[in-house]
Amino acid sequence: MYVTYLLLAITILISVKAMEDMTLKGKLMMNPYDVVHNKKWYRCFSHAFIHADFMHLGFNMFVLYGFGIGLEDTLVFRYGFQGYIMFTVLYLLGILFATLPSLIKHKDNPSYNALGASGAVMAVLFAYILTNPERELELLLLPGIDIPGYIFGPIILAIEYAMSKKGGTGIAHDAHFAGAIFGVLFITAVDYHYLLNFFKHFVS
Repeated sequence: MYVTYLLLAITILISVKAMEDMTLKGKLMMNPYDVVHNKKWYRCFSHAFIHADFMHLGFNMFVLYGFGIGLEDTLVFRYGFQGYIMFTVLYLLGILFATLPSLIKHKDNPSYNALGASGAVMAVLFAYILTNPERELELLLLPGIDIPGYIFGPIILAIEYAMSKKGGTGIAHDAHFAGAIFGVLFITAVDYHYLLNFFKHFVS
């Protein structure tokens, strides 16, 4: 049994329900103003289980499935049952960590809202890259071109950082970037040899 499957099921069910119930969606979205001023801290987590539409939901769940299973396999193979716990903690704290940029920037803006699992999914993706740096991944902007993880990761980070600075896309790129950084930090805390092995590809 994979934790990834449970996360997929819960997220899909809640997302579909929220798409049909706009009042529910409004209550679950990430609203920094409501979090800080009205102490509705649950929004820091609940927003990751709802999505704007089926395309948004499908993309995030596709990436979560594609890399979550592989990451769980890696962690469970090395750490046994603790691997499942590590993966769960990574995902949940990835959700929280990804909200920090919006909490800081929009805490006094009641009109700012965000939703989606992208931050946590990025944490999973980058944790996977650190544990499997030589695995070839396909860059979505260049379909059909496979790139090793240790190259793919920095490219995605650079794109997300640039887009967050540019703004105007309607996408929380800063949350994506924060989620990715958390994935790296988490796996490094689990075993710093993952990070050392990742950087060996640039100096060997």
